[in-house]
Amino acid sequence: MIIETLKKSEIFSSLKEDELLRISEFFGEVSYKNNETIFIEGDPSDKFYLVGEGSVKILKHTLMGKDIILEVMSPGDIFGGVAVLDKKPFPASAQAMESTTVIRISRNNLIKIMEEYPILKLEIVKYFSDKLRDAHEMLKNIATERVEKRVASLLLKLSEKVGIEDGGYRKIDFPLTRQEISEMVGTTVETCIRTMSKFQKNGMIKSSNGRISIKAGSLQKFLED
Repeated sequence: MIIETLKKSEIFSSLKEDELLRISEFFGEVSYKNNETIFIEGDPSDKFYLVGEGSVKILKHTLMGKDIILEVMSPGDIFGGVAVLDKKPFPASAQAMESTTVIRISRNNLIKIMEEYPILKLEIVKYFSDKLRDAHEMLKNIATERVEKRVASLLLKLSEKVGIEDGGYRKIDFPLTRQEISEMVGTTVETCIRTMSKFQKNGMIKSSNGRISIKAGSLQKFLED
């Protein structure tokens, strides 16, 4: 599991097989049940995490008692990384969205392997630069686009990231509730339900066992119109 996860990572996949085998000794493996908390906002950031199997949502808790989903992480993705490198508390919480296995490494051991393999420093900078660009794009969409386009953009992004072919559709390969979608795009659950129902009625999406499938080309065309 550990080496397979490192190979999926944009950061560690640049290393050779024997190098991955060597650094894998510094990682541990932990499993979580659906909805189980991995860490809470404000916790000390002494571990650097990667998703092995399953999916993880990154949550921000508001003063009104509502959670906002900032991002969904899939196998190979890093989470909590910036806080670890900054030696600051985690700025958000992480929670399993299904039965999930993660691998993790201590800050000290991470620094140790970064010193041994300098290419990892460059890969980390590139990875978090891309994440920052994605975050800016998300904020722009929330500020300027109507809800239907925000939902369509999110579903399309997730289908491209973790989708699997499903007979003319592309299935998002983890369970996703209407509430979770609404939290990610900054709208109410009721509005999200209406939007998803409209997409489903128009044949653009379908849903089975909590997993949403996107009809090929449909949401892209909707976003371009």
